[in-house]
Amino acid sequence: MTRVSILLITLVVFFSCAAQSKSIEIYVSQQGSTSSNGSKEKPFASIKDAIAKATQLRANNTQSGIVIHVLPGEYHLSEAVKIPASLSGLTIKGTDASEVRIKGSVVLNPKWKKFNEWMYVTSVPKNLNFDQLVINGTPQILARYPNYNEDGHYWQGFAADAISKERIATWKNPKGAYFHALHSGRWGGFHFEITGVNVDGTVILEGGHQNNRGSKPHEEYRMVENVFEELDSPGEWFLDKENSKLYYWPTENVQLNTAKVEVAVLKDLIQVVGTLENPVKNITISNITFEHTQRTFMEEFEPLLRSDWNIYRGSVVFFEGTENCKVIDNEFTNLGGNVIMASKYNKGLEIIGNHIHECGASAVSFVGDPSAVRSPSFNYGKFVPLAEMDTLPGPKNELYPRECLVKDNLIHRIGRTEKQTAGVQISMAMDITVSHNSIYDVPRAGINIGDGTWGGHILEFNDVFNTVLETSDHGSFNSWGRDRFWHPKRDEMNKLTTEIPDMYKWDAIKTTIIRNNRFRCDHGWDVDLDDGSSNYHIYNNLMLNSGLKLREGFNRVAENNIMVNNSLHPHVWFANSEDVFKHNIVADTYQDVGLLGWGKELDYNLFPNEVSMMKPQIYDRDTHSVYGDPMFKDPANLDFSVAENSPALKIGFKNFPMNQFGVQKPELKKIAKTPEVPVIKDPSEKKSSPEVAWLRNNIKSVDSEQEQSAYGLNSAEGVIILRTWAPSPAVQNNGIKKGDVILQADGKKVKNVQDFFKINVENKTDKMDLVIMRNQSEQKITINTK
Repeated sequence: MTRVSILLITLVVFFSCAAQSKSIEIYVSQQGSTSSNGSKEKPFASIKDAIAKATQLRANNTQSGIVIHVLPGEYHLSEAVKIPASLSGLTIKGTDASEVRIKGSVVLNPKWKKFNEWMYVTSVPKNLNFDQLVINGTPQILARYPNYNEDGHYWQGFAADAISKERIATWKNPKGAYFHALHSGRWGGFHFEITGVNVDGTVILEGGHQNNRGSKPHEEYRMVENVFEELDSPGEWFLDKENSKLYYWPTENVQLNTAKVEVAVLKDLIQVVGTLENPVKNITISNITFEHTQRTFMEEFEPLLRSDWNIYRGSVVFFEGTENCKVIDNEFTNLGGNVIMASKYNKGLEIIGNHIHECGASAVSFVGDPSAVRSPSFNYGKFVPLAEMDTLPGPKNELYPRECLVKDNLIHRIGRTEKQTAGVQISMAMDITVSHNSIYDVPRAGINIGDGTWGGHILEFNDVFNTVLETSDHGSFNSWGRDRFWHPKRDEMNKLTTEIPDMYKWDAIKTTIIRNNRFRCDHGWDVDLDDGSSNYHIYNNLMLNSGLKLREGFNRVAENNIMVNNSLHPHVWFANSEDVFKHNIVADTYQDVGLLGWGKELDYNLFPNEVSMMKPQIYDRDTHSVYGDPMFKDPANLDFSVAENSPALKIGFKNFPMNQFGVQKPELKKIAKTPEVPVIKDPSEKKSSPEVAWLRNNIKSVDSEQEQSAYGLNSAEGVIILRTWAPSPAVQNNGIKKGDVILQADGKKVKNVQDFFKINVENKTDKMDLVIMRNQSEQKITINTK
């Protein structure tokens, strides 16, 4: 065969392959029709028709990519778009997110009639069920008590009497109403449906399954909605499902005769679902706005191992069994539940350049399958005995997200209904990178890692602030590590981890890195590594208000961080924690609680003054540390780099960039907020309640969120037993122990030492009934007082 022949054959093969690999184009337009062929000249009218065409084309051509071009307009789905493995290589692309909207709502053509002086009513199609009403593009308020107030804090308005007998008595038919309340410790929210009224006038509730550490509903932070009698202010509405009637009190600017009326009827919009054996590959969704889905707080929730979380395994855009998919340059707004979720097996999912806001639950969630976890436990108090435990490290199967990216997204005002939510949630996953995101105005943590399985995550260049706005005892970053080594009884866990010091690596097999982020939390910690969080490297972070909390765990290295107005909070560390804290700038002495040991190395840090530095030096730590003014360059403009002659540089601190935090995409950076500039505080002004003696035992009042967290309390109230005297009558016969917190005495609430002493004076017997918190669990005991 001649060279010319070989060249001709090569060219034929090349152009043949090129022709096969060229993408097939399908078009969708509001001006299209179902009888079209999907070409640019004759586009389809619906995405459903385009998907059907793509499916038909794919049956005959498995190689070429397929692009569905969605032209400007609004597209109301009748059902979620389902993308199986057979459609791998599909792109759904809008012209621009400002021009293309995919909605889970239908448009009504109501014939409004006057109902009373303020309210109007119209008939709606029978069996039409919706929980979001949108007038002229603006979501309205489901009839509620108390009335909506943007500055009303919890659920934008709360009331202790939300379901009081007196209020219930004013309702003709409360069946179908929703009762929302915070967890008693404000660790999230509970949601109930009212199914009836008892003979005693109290409501019958169904639900309350949304938290993994149950409690009674909070007595004060409550709200009720979907009650006709509470439709008493402009913007509120109510659907009478039984009679198919919609009632609405319009706001001043709404002209009902010409208003566009939409109601949300779907809970999800795009479902990309394959299997581990046959994954969906290379799906891209871009340049689209997604709007108007139903809330999902009453759906089935499942526990995320021993974290505090339960979660609904579903979202508006849902991925399961996928590889190398992308969600790029979209807007997600006015959505009822979780926005984007990677469930079970997902590899290489990229979520880039999106704007997520005004949504009911979490923004981005990575949630593996519990079957991938070796010897899993599903509640704080549960534990698999060591003799029955699988002791192999790492995951058991492949059903978990890995090697995924969340980058350059603007996330704010999420968790509008559900409070146990996050900007980014990670559980049972590996190697997730969260980079250059701005996350703020959220009810709980901005970024949450629910367990140590299996680490390898990189959190970098994020700007996370205005967090923990409606909950308590969390941080802008929050994590747990209640993995196989975790035991709810601390003594048992001490024994276990002493015998097997590397047990934490069975699950946290890779180091999680937190670097180059800016955090600010005014209602918790800037960074909160809670129960058992292990194998972290934390460096080059700017913490603007509440410092770094490291609760019991192993092998946390924190270096080269700046903690404005705060410090390290070492809580109940193990004797052999192997923790390292060095080359950091802190603004106060360490806020330690209940340590068995002071870690592997705490040294070469900069303290604000000599007194704050002397405390750890008593324990032979920070022997090379120094104190003085860090000499920040321009704190008024959030530049906390230090000057060339700063004492921080002499102990090994190195400046890191102060202008790369948060979203960098120009359109999103332009509208993103930044954290409030902190006012530098004088650490010498801080005061704590004194220790006092009681029956030869040392006690003090709980007086800080730090102590509340360390002892697992619902509020910063109670009396801590700091030290016990063995012969004390209160200690004898299984009485009080060091680390107990007295919550009640003789049936009366104990807020502080003064309360406790008053009860002691009133007690005329030689015994006293106590309710105590021990190992983060309430217990009742009876002690001797004489």
